[in-house]
Amino acid sequence: MEGIAGCAITGGAIAIAGYTARKIYCRLTECCEDISADIAGLQAALRWRVFGQHLVSQTVLKALVGHLNDESPNKALAISFNGWTGSGKNFVSKIIAEHIFKKGMKSNYVHLIIATHHYPHQSDVEIYKRQLRDLVERSVSKCPRSMFIFDEMDKMPLGLVDVLKPYLDYHPPGAGKIDFRQSIFIFLSNTGGTYHCLSKFYFKRSTGLLLSNVTVICKILDSVYKRLMCQ
Repeated sequence: MEGIAGCAITGGAIAIAGYTARKIYCRLTECCEDISADIAGLQAALRWRVFGQHLVSQTVLKALVGHLNDESPNKALAISFNGWTGSGKNFVSKIIAEHIFKKGMKSNYVHLIIATHHYPHQSDVEIYKRQLRDLVERSVSKCPRSMFIFDEMDKMPLGLVDVLKPYLDYHPPGAGKIDFRQSIFIFLSNTGGTYHCLSKFYFKRSTGLLLSNVTVICKILDSVYKRLMCQ
């Protein structure tokens, strides 16, 4: 009995030590299970650091808070910012990342994809599809709260974003081996130069809030990805 009790105590001590070591590690670095959004800080940053876009700030904040506070959302959160260079798309994305992830844009759970850098050639679109699919699935399997920021959406090879549809659709709890419902997708498009048809297909059934410089539509691409074509 004493031997059994001694083993139990030793095992418990090891478990506690392991838990403590994990907490210390997460405090010093970052861990997916410890992601805790600073909602109050995000609200203040959007209010005081984003100028002339009050409706944008309100809409983005409402969508993010609703998604982050929902332990079991039906879909991933998708936000689209369309506007000229300098309209604040990247800045707002940076603010969002800073208030959800400890390391902000440098977090291992934040993935910035720039079209002209990562996917420059239309002829390689099939290769890019495999790469993008692998990135999303591998990242979300490691951390369900992963964030993906797609910059220069208007320069993406045609057909590439089709691979995102399964990750953005409605998923009942327990569906599939990887749960994409907590992930966040942010799409940035400079539609000022060449008005890509992406601006038309983004989230037609969602909020559809259209502003002069930025289009912000929250929640999922419901019917948008039926066809990646200008209608």
